[in-house]
Amino acid sequence: MTQSKHFSTRVIHAGEQAAYAENAIFPAIVTASSFVKRGLDDNPEYSYSRGANPTRHAYESCIAALEGGHGALACASGMAATASVLELLPKDSHVIVMSGVYGGTFRLLEDYRGRSAGLSTSYVDLNDLDALADSRRENTRLIWIETPTNPLLQLVDIAPVTEFARAHGILTCVDNTFCSPWNQRPIEFGVDLVMHSASKYIGGHSDLIGGVVVAADEALLARLRAVGMAVGAIQGPFDCYLALRGLKTLDVRMERQCANALRLARFLESHGRVEQVYYPGLESHPQFALCQRQMRSGGAVVSLKVNADRAAVSALIERLSIFVLADSLGGVESMINHSYSMSHCSLSHEQKAAMGIGENLLRLSVGVEHVEDLMADLDQALASLP
Repeated sequence: MTQSKHFSTRVIHAGEQAAYAENAIFPAIVTASSFVKRGLDDNPEYSYSRGANPTRHAYESCIAALEGGHGALACASGMAATASVLELLPKDSHVIVMSGVYGGTFRLLEDYRGRSAGLSTSYVDLNDLDALADSRRENTRLIWIETPTNPLLQLVDIAPVTEFARAHGILTCVDNTFCSPWNQRPIEFGVDLVMHSASKYIGGHSDLIGGVVVAADEALLARLRAVGMAVGAIQGPFDCYLALRGLKTLDVRMERQCANALRLARFLESHGRVEQVYYPGLESHPQFALCQRQMRSGGAVVSLKVNADRAAVSALIERLSIFVLADSLGGVESMINHSYSMSHCSLSHEQKAAMGIGENLLRLSVGVEHVEDLMADLDQALASLP
């Protein structure tokens, strides 16, 4: 541009701000909301960042490739990603949902979409194919699969469900948050859409809020991107950068975290103060064979029940020095969650009881610390139980 003598002009336009290094070792964070068009007939790949952004595209293309999908839509949160999937459905649709679904998903379906879009839902054990068939209606448009479920880690055998769905023209979506594409790739089992809360294992460092939906084919991707453009619940470039940076270490993080989780699960299973352990990577888990067939490992989440009341559970948590009490999971640090009062707090006591979630249930998100330190931390805290 012509050099201006006025600072107020130069501070906006000086230098080569329209260009960024194409040979950078990591994609640049492009914060532009709008992009310059060279004329009325120019239709560049990027024109307005609600529709597309270079940093978001770098992240979306990476996660889509890892999941074996055609493309992806990065959203502002995991719940925004879930809501974007529901926007694909016509009004008054029926959705079949895995029983024991995440509390936030349940709340969105029951308290909001039922009222605003006439959505109706049926909650069934998707491993019971007779119950699945019985729950289908003429207006069933989506089967929502969460596997493993949160927090009891029940698995869904994905392939038979997708086979049923295809036979009846029903979309399928898997919430793959607990696994990440490192541990499970649902599209390989015939799933149409894969959703993640990227705040968890995708980001991996407890420093971003985000969600992403991966589409198995071009037509679904086009519909998703139209939703993203219309609703605008897209992820900003800084969080896309963090998510993409997190993906770079997904392999080494998950390998360590899942190995630690298996060691901890075995330790807890033999601990005298532990009533029950939920971890699909244990040989004693009723779905161990399915885990071996469908997942790379048992995952990095371990849930357990202790024989104690709320006061004793609270004291146990306060004694921990490495595990931190937190609402989320998937970070490099180990976390503990009291599902009854935290992740599923919006459900009634009766609803939680029906799901098997009591005051004595704890969920561990296992980090990358040394496993012997983690075992020692849990052991000394469990010793506080009466």
